[in-house]
Amino acid sequence: MDLSDIQKAAGLRSPIRSQLFIDGRFVDAASGETLPTLNPHDNSPIVDVAMAGAADVDRAVAAAQRAFPAWSRMPAADRGRILLKIADLIEANTEELARLESLDTGHPLRDCRMLDVPRTAACYRYFGGMADKFQGETIPVEAGFLNYTLREPIGVVGQVVPWNFPLMFTSWKMAPALAAGNTIVMKPAEITPLTSLKIAELMAEAGMPAGVVNMVPGLGATAGQAIAEHPGLAKIAFTGSTATGKRIVQASAGNLKKVQLELGGKGPNIVFEDANLVAAVNGSAWAIFHNQGQACIAGSRLVLHERIADAFLAEFIPLARSIRLGNPLDAATEMGPLTSSQHQQRVLSYVDVAREQGGEVLAGGRAPADPALASGCYVEPTIVRAASWRDRVAQEEVFGPFVTVLTFKDDAEALQIANGTDYGLGAGLWTSNLQRAHRFARDIQAGMVWVNSYKRVNPGSPFGGTGLSGYGREMGFDAMREYTQVKSVWINVDARIAPHYAR
Repeated sequence: MDLSDIQKAAGLRSPIRSQLFIDGRFVDAASGETLPTLNPHDNSPIVDVAMAGAADVDRAVAAAQRAFPAWSRMPAADRGRILLKIADLIEANTEELARLESLDTGHPLRDCRMLDVPRTAACYRYFGGMADKFQGETIPVEAGFLNYTLREPIGVVGQVVPWNFPLMFTSWKMAPALAAGNTIVMKPAEITPLTSLKIAELMAEAGMPAGVVNMVPGLGATAGQAIAEHPGLAKIAFTGSTATGKRIVQASAGNLKKVQLELGGKGPNIVFEDANLVAAVNGSAWAIFHNQGQACIAGSRLVLHERIADAFLAEFIPLARSIRLGNPLDAATEMGPLTSSQHQQRVLSYVDVAREQGGEVLAGGRAPADPALASGCYVEPTIVRAASWRDRVAQEEVFGPFVTVLTFKDDAEALQIANGTDYGLGAGLWTSNLQRAHRFARDIQAGMVWVNSYKRVNPGSPFGGTGLSGYGREMGFDAMREYTQVKSVWINVDARIAPHYAR
């Protein structure tokens, strides 16, 4: 099947971009190297994508440096108008982007249409509106002086995004950076680069000046390493695994570039005895099974009060088993494949880990038996009851449709379990007790806490974690702070300064 046939089969109207995007043009990698991008539904090749190396990163950084002076000095409202135009183009291309994302990642098409594309457009629109509203302060200091602060862009920033939500993460990373006046060198994940390259095309259509945004898909060990080490970059923003985040911190030390990390998670999702069980069951399924569990904020630890555990599981297990697996491009599919065969095997390996430590598999734990799915990267919704909250499946990030069930006797034990990992990204709790809700929201060690809901995100609400989940924040005013630096300006209006060295 050639590329035109693949496009037709996926319902795509425009060509699939497969080159690097540097200085406003799509170009081949300097080395000429490519890597096949695979459809995780059946592991068939989609297109060979150019693989950036260090020389390409150098070209991209040079282009971004040339573009920075004009872009950073452009009136903020004009930068905002370009971001608003990008949001309009994303909405106008909803079906194309949704189908391309589904083809490349395995996200169910219905989720791409209803969530991924609208969230992406909303983020560009939010920061497009914020571009001319993020301002400095006037500081009361000694008499006779005016002291004010300027919020200035950092410069050229490197951004590395993962494979689980590639379309949405372009907006989370690029929208605030661009609104603040920075220029960008972004490395999409090498296995899911297609919608990122499409966004670069739409940016050019929206009037983004050449060199402001550069896309260099490539391997982490080559392109990613070059970005982390590059002396021409003032900052690197990374979303991905904790292990890789640690390596980025080390690599960034050469020029002390600013680092922002959004890393792994092991979210506790606590259901108390007074919870609305119908809402909790459905919300907990969404927390772990949306996007096949491939989310850093997934509610991967299901922490149940012992008095309601059996009643909860009696509803939760059948619901998990009823989720419709299938081709992600089928609008009826509720769960698609994992994004790669390598990751599928990693997730399934944790079933053996659970059993070795005395855990019990309550549902799933295998690839589906349906022959139509045998060539893909599918894993059934998996529920495992762990023997202890210290077991590996209750401590390590599985990053798949794999939830670990734990039980507790009282609030103190629930909090001990919730805070019993080195991660601190997201957490959820289901209760009708208002005091308990506020108390746990205060005491859980996490960057985000959802009460009687899970996985809610909004461009205006800060997103990030603590501990091994990283530092810095995406979204909202906090994201604009991450992409600016403060300059303090002192003006002597009419202060009389006595000479320090009177003669």
